[in-house]
Amino acid sequence: MDYLSAFTSLLFVNAQVTPVLIFILLLLLGFSFMISGSEVAFFSLNYKDINLLKTKQSDPYKRIVTLLETPKTLLASMLIANSFINIAIIVISNLLIDDTIHFIPSFHWLEFFIKVIIVTSILLLFCEVMPKVMATQNNIRFAKQVSGFVETVNYICKPMSKILVKYSDIIERKLTSKSSGAVTNEEMSHAIDITYPEESEKNILKGILEFGTITVKQIMKSRIDVSGVENDTDFGQLTAQIEELHYSRLPVYKESLDEVIGMIHTKDLLPFLDNDANFNWQKLMRPPFFVHEQKLIEDLLQEFQTKRIHFAIVVDEFGGTSGIVTLEDILEEVIGEIKDEFDEEETTFKKLDDNNYIFEGKTMINDVCKAMELPVDTFDVVKGESDSLAGLVLEIAGEIPKQLQIVECGDFEFTVLELVKYRIEKVKVTIKPMIGE
Repeated sequence: MDYLSAFTSLLFVNAQVTPVLIFILLLLLGFSFMISGSEVAFFSLNYKDINLLKTKQSDPYKRIVTLLETPKTLLASMLIANSFINIAIIVISNLLIDDTIHFIPSFHWLEFFIKVIIVTSILLLFCEVMPKVMATQNNIRFAKQVSGFVETVNYICKPMSKILVKYSDIIERKLTSKSSGAVTNEEMSHAIDITYPEESEKNILKGILEFGTITVKQIMKSRIDVSGVENDTDFGQLTAQIEELHYSRLPVYKESLDEVIGMIHTKDLLPFLDNDANFNWQKLMRPPFFVHEQKLIEDLLQEFQTKRIHFAIVVDEFGGTSGIVTLEDILEEVIGEIKDEFDEEETTFKKLDDNNYIFEGKTMINDVCKAMELPVDTFDVVKGESDSLAGLVLEIAGEIPKQLQIVECGDFEFTVLELVKYRIEKVKVTIKPMIGE
């Protein structure tokens, strides 16, 4: 009687445990599905995709960008978590198979073979093939959907991941040969410097080398330098403004440049120059073309070619107008500055000597570096969100400086020469001489 009651109790326990094991198995398969797909989704995002995600305000997109800031640690966390989950899936599957299928004791090899086939099929189908195919088809959408789960996994596994990444880097440095076949941009730039004596040739080749990484924000004309036309301007005022500015295209706006409603081309006005001031020139407007400031100029050039346009309004992450960019701006990044008969000869800077320069505050930081023959990323660490020299000085000072105030930053001194209504108009940049010079 005791044997019967013990057997009945065992059956009752198994009947309760089996559904729990099935639930845990399904849960683990779901976890493994998401992690395996995430490996493909996250690490198939290219430079352009990440730049696109940076323009999004949604939390999942922000999580993706943040996680990819430490790709090695993220990948290690995924691999660690997936390894433990797959081990748990194998153990639970083995228990469920033993509970479901009763093998003949003498056929251990058959039992092992069947278990291997079943477990391997489950792992391949649900933990490898299906998630990776889905992630490949739409990597951004998949990454967005699982970003919260991946962030949790990364948080849990991060301590172990950091240790593994640290030691793997040490081993990699020891095993990797110093002479690598890959050529970096710095090495290419140095090769151009020593191969081509002509400065113009050097600039063109370096422009081509860097072309694929330059964003619209780096080359655009900032909003402060943009001239536009109000929508309610009469025809006489419009023609006078165009004659004064000598621009072939002008943005048309309502109230402010943040509300650009169209573009007016001067060539479209030529047949109507004899009309009076009440002429309805607004009907000649063309639709504006908007681009985000983080867009790569390589992509913008293709869009200009496809749409057959030469002019775009640049907007920031809040939808406000931050400037304009033209086909000429893009071409100048490769072939150098293009001058026409209306360009002013005066430059935005003056070289006093090898260590002292005077710039207009609106001068872009990239142009400041080029003028002083410095790497364009010299001020990247301290410039924050600023693009102009005036913005850089404000970022470093942390407040609006006074006239003739000197703001120091590493090997540089910035002297505010002109200040008009809290706007920095002119800055003297001094490169501190090395000790012993």
